[in-house]
Amino acid sequence: MPLALLALAIGAFGIGTTEFVIMGLLPEVASDYGVSIPTAGFLVTGYALGVMFGAPLMTVLGTRIPRKRMLMLLMGLFIVGNLLSAVAPAFSVMLIGRVVASLAHGAFFGIGSVVAADLVAPHKKAGAIAMMFTGLTVANVVGVPLGTLIGQSAGWRVTFAVVAALGVVGLAGVAKLVPDVPKPEGVRLRHELAAFTNVQVLLAMAMTVLGFGGVFAAITYIAPMMTHVAGFADGSVTWLLVLFGLGMVGGNLVGGKFADRALMPMLYISLGALAVVLALFTLTVHDKIASAVTVFLIGALGFATVPPLQKRVLDHAHGAPTLASAVNIGAFNLGNALSAWLGGVVIAAGLGYTAPNWVGAVLAAAALLLAVLSSALERRQSAAPAADEAVPAAAERGAAAVHH
Repeated sequence: MPLALLALAIGAFGIGTTEFVIMGLLPEVASDYGVSIPTAGFLVTGYALGVMFGAPLMTVLGTRIPRKRMLMLLMGLFIVGNLLSAVAPAFSVMLIGRVVASLAHGAFFGIGSVVAADLVAPHKKAGAIAMMFTGLTVANVVGVPLGTLIGQSAGWRVTFAVVAALGVVGLAGVAKLVPDVPKPEGVRLRHELAAFTNVQVLLAMAMTVLGFGGVFAAITYIAPMMTHVAGFADGSVTWLLVLFGLGMVGGNLVGGKFADRALMPMLYISLGALAVVLALFTLTVHDKIASAVTVFLIGALGFATVPPLQKRVLDHAHGAPTLASAVNIGAFNLGNALSAWLGGVVIAAGLGYTAPNWVGAVLAAAALLLAVLSSALERRQSAAPAADEAVPAAAERGAAAVHH
């Protein structure tokens, strides 16, 4: 794998840390600003919506900018957003800082996915994408738990200042290691937009929204769920997030490996198992050991879907994949926003801290149904040309028989 993938992974590490660290700090942030846990959850929803809208916006704005330079500009925006969150005097200002940082997220991963795939041979593309996303998953093993620990001991503002420093390291890594490859000639915005007329691209994005949304329905509220229901101490949330992160690392690498071999079967298995595990979480959450194992499995199964879904979008948006790739990253975060909001709704309705797990199970099951539909449509589309070719061939054989 090229060294440039390390630079992309470094940037992904910083972005992954700021995206997920807020979940372990929701009680502290809520207490500091005097808001409820569901209200603090808007910091997750706001970030996710910023990614969703920022992904296409920033990608379109960067259509005339070389990819390396655009990646550097995005990391600069990420740094500014996290510094604003660190010094925010009010909840609304912190929410603005989260949104500013989120604007860099989708375009960085979208453009980064295209760059990563272009750096390797065709049969290694999903593996290269997974290597970049390893930075995001490792962030959940190292960056997020460490950030949670810092936030609980020294204050959550220090955590976001450290995250901004991570952004500086990511910016330096991109500047040093990513090759300065010019944009492909002949690709225009209308070509990028044409990808969205492909039903397979749209289905893959819908699977992304629902599948990863299932993960966030449960994980957004992991801190109150594990402390109030499972009976863990507040300090244990850090190590539970490590387990979640370890699951993400393993699932991401396995998903990348098998997506290059059998993409759709990989999606069937991961989405189906994710729906089952999320449903079972409503039971296992009442036992410390069982709940810890379940958190690991949610991370593994959820992130096993990321490389195959991203590769499927790239495959079906071939020729002009940058915008579609970035929008699919936005789709991950639309799922995050949708599920975080739905999780807050069921908690606020008095259904308890375990209710978001049922929301996640339903979303994952819906993603599995879309995967089955997508595969069926693909088989039908591939069978149609074969049938069209068979008709002239049969006619030729008939004519030949008459002639003889």
